[in-house]
Amino acid sequence: MGCQYFEPCDHGAGTFTVAMPKLTFGRGCLSEIGERAQARGFTRVALFTDPTLLSGPYVATVCDSLKKSAIDFEIFSNIRIEPDDRTIIEASLFLVEGNFDSVISVGGGSSIDTAKAAMVYACYPADFTDYFGAPVGAGKPIPGVLLPHIACPTTSGTGSECTSVSVIRLNEHNCKFVLGSPYLLPVEALVDPSCTESLPANVIASTGFDLLCHALECYTAKAYTRWPVVASPKQRTLLQGANPWSDMAAKKALEIVGEFLSRGVNESSDTIARDQLMWGATLAGMAFGNSGTHLPHAMSYGVTHYMRDIETEGYSMSSPFVPHGISVVVSAPAIFRYLATGAPERHLEAAGYLGASIAGATKDDSGEIVGARLVELMRETSMPNGLKGLGFNDNDVRPMTDSVIRQTRAIGNAPRETNAIDIENIYRDALTLW
Repeated sequence: MGCQYFEPCDHGAGTFTVAMPKLTFGRGCLSEIGERAQARGFTRVALFTDPTLLSGPYVATVCDSLKKSAIDFEIFSNIRIEPDDRTIIEASLFLVEGNFDSVISVGGGSSIDTAKAAMVYACYPADFTDYFGAPVGAGKPIPGVLLPHIACPTTSGTGSECTSVSVIRLNEHNCKFVLGSPYLLPVEALVDPSCTESLPANVIASTGFDLLCHALECYTAKAYTRWPVVASPKQRTLLQGANPWSDMAAKKALEIVGEFLSRGVNESSDTIARDQLMWGATLAGMAFGNSGTHLPHAMSYGVTHYMRDIETEGYSMSSPFVPHGISVVVSAPAIFRYLATGAPERHLEAAGYLGASIAGATKDDSGEIVGARLVELMRETSMPNGLKGLGFNDNDVRPMTDSVIRQTRAIGNAPRETNAIDIENIYRDALTLW
């Protein structure tokens, strides 16, 4: 796991920062939310969740726990899967009008991301794109601290409870972009793996591939030593490239995926596998929250930008809808085959952590081995056979590329320089995977 990957460049880069919330993990820990909120001095909580969870047992557990601790709260549940700017504006008005001193989110990444972004615009009103980076926004930094936030994930994929980013669809561009700042990091994460017991197989698969790509992108990202030196620590983003901390978390997350993803998807009663995937998602969140993702996530936004009339089993969203994890992994085998020449040792090691046989393999084999292992896992979990499996064709390649090329930070975090022609070629290679 070569130290050479982190050798400083001539510009002298060699500093990285690690940030994460206080973390509690374990079955039943969701019921601790009242005492934890009370210990932090919460008195009036804005509780964010989505409509599907609103009348279910997890939100009921949180509400009962808050009531027992005599904490006042109101619920915001008008959250769409993969939230957009309209959702965030509505949620920010809820925060302003409610005079809250704290936030709790219960749900998948959409609920957590909505809570994060809503606080930004409630605390620091601005034109919506002001806090997004170029070329879609003004790139203004979020000015200061937000409300204290305890995040409680109910899916095993996004890792948003451990990150300083929120992914929001900008309707003007019909595409998702990342809102990022260390101030977005929750103060606590309460991760109860029993929440995944009721999830259908396709949801476990989609979130599991999101977890997989988080970890694989972190481990193969451009090293933090290869980013320019910042003039001030205030300018150092947590999306800083691969570093020794992100490596530790990403490696373990990859091992968990390799052993437990197929089990967790195909055996709904396998609580060991599903608990492990929840832990892997949290680890991968810690990893990419302190390193950043790259091409698979950047290119997933082209998929969701141009998705057509498609429905996905296990999700309540009306068509068209492609779950995030599927949009990420559907091009991933082609992407990592392309990127492997930029960091062959890293790709080979990652394939081994995912369970591929790498005995006797050389650096030249790394891309094919990691790509083949991804395809194997996709086939074991009934994922679409490439972009054509989602209804895309060669005519979609250029417009998707034009959309993706705007994701400059993620593209720049890849271990190999990538231009629009490269992205077009990767999309074409991803039309059919097997």
